[in-house]
Amino acid sequence: MAKTIFDKIWERHVVKQIHDGPSVLYIDRHFIHEVTSPQAFAGLDKRGLKVFRPLQTFATCDHNVPTQNQHLPIEDPSSRIPVEQLAKNTKAHGIKYFPLGHPGNGIVHIIGPEQGITQCGMTIVCGDSHTSTHGAFGNIAFGIGTSEVEMVLATQTLMQTKPKQMLIEVNGSLGKGVCSKDLILHIISSLGSSGGTGYFLEFAGSTIEALGMEERMTICNMSIEMGARGGLIAPDQKTFDYLNGRKYSPKGSVWDNAVSSWRLLKSDAGCSYDVVHSFDASSVEPMVTYGTNPGAAIAVNKTIPSVAGEEKALAYMGFKAGEKICDLKIDYVFVGSCTNGRIEDFRLFANAVKGKHKHPDVVAWLVPGSKEVERQIHDQGIFDILDQAGFELRQPGCSACLGMNQDKIPEGKYSLSTSNRNFEGRQGPGARTILAGPLVAAAAAITGQITDPRTYFKL
Repeated sequence: MAKTIFDKIWERHVVKQIHDGPSVLYIDRHFIHEVTSPQAFAGLDKRGLKVFRPLQTFATCDHNVPTQNQHLPIEDPSSRIPVEQLAKNTKAHGIKYFPLGHPGNGIVHIIGPEQGITQCGMTIVCGDSHTSTHGAFGNIAFGIGTSEVEMVLATQTLMQTKPKQMLIEVNGSLGKGVCSKDLILHIISSLGSSGGTGYFLEFAGSTIEALGMEERMTICNMSIEMGARGGLIAPDQKTFDYLNGRKYSPKGSVWDNAVSSWRLLKSDAGCSYDVVHSFDASSVEPMVTYGTNPGAAIAVNKTIPSVAGEEKALAYMGFKAGEKICDLKIDYVFVGSCTNGRIEDFRLFANAVKGKHKHPDVVAWLVPGSKEVERQIHDQGIFDILDQAGFELRQPGCSACLGMNQDKIPEGKYSLSTSNRNFEGRQGPGARTILAGPLVAAAAAITGQITDPRTYFKL
């Protein structure tokens, strides 16, 4: 019987099938951070339990951490206490922890792949919705709640109902000035912010195959923004080349055996999906959001549509249907997050702003997704380009992706953000968030307004 890659991974991880109920899945990797783990550890302590398999759990602090002066104690108690608690809990249970300042520290969904902790054919969970990022390596990866975090810590298993499956095929070549963030925003805007509800997505086609691993991570990262449980891409030689030699990747003959197994992780010819959608990559343009969900997105040079039910969102954003979003004055530009905080994102941004200068009215927060990305920015000369263009580089963390640390956008201000969500108040109470990719962000940071990068950079 022909099977999808999702079927193959799922079936290998079923410990027990409950009659007329969910499956008990074995979990290969469990990532934790300071926000959703304290209550789970408290639950273990209350029941007198230890972490069942601590070597399969990895921890970092990212959500609450400041992105300046990380060598100093965290001032805000609401941020400091969870970070301190994470250190205590991981030490007590023998869990590998990448604390603030550690070379391996960073956003949880960035350090997993760059350390080689994330591999292929795995089940991966974390108390964070954007765990779907790890699906770029051919994994069933999804976010879980705090009670589920406790269950995985205690048993290394999780009860899950198998979702339906959706294939999203993308073929053709992306145009100049169009990046993977534009592609996923285009897909979400076409299918809707609830278009994937109840499904696990598989992305395939010549366009997906042509993407690099960091671009694929951006695609899978935002799969949940259309309501999906997660998204995955079958591993290939690019995947293996990316993982080879990383700290936690297999070595020697174990590596060879792993790759031989990983090569089989692809959907069989003739396998069936519940739903199939096809897209032409050549029709994708640089995208921006105009509303308060990632599905409310348009090409940067188009007018804001009139959509029933979006009146409240437009009022919050200060927009009107029929207006052009291009030329809108921007107050803040944020480059970072688990969506676009990798070295390729900063390289793309830096190449665009090279020889130019940041607009004086724009506050720019450039936040690497990890200490490793921060190191690469300096080692590869990217920092010098940014510095000469008038930009400052912050230290790693989730930063302005969400209002859980000091990096909050003031009320009423417009933020052009490479992160993943534009909900009301997501980046701070009253903040107005416009999602975009690194090239649109670069053009806005230089011009002070939303600008089509194809025109401005003459692409």
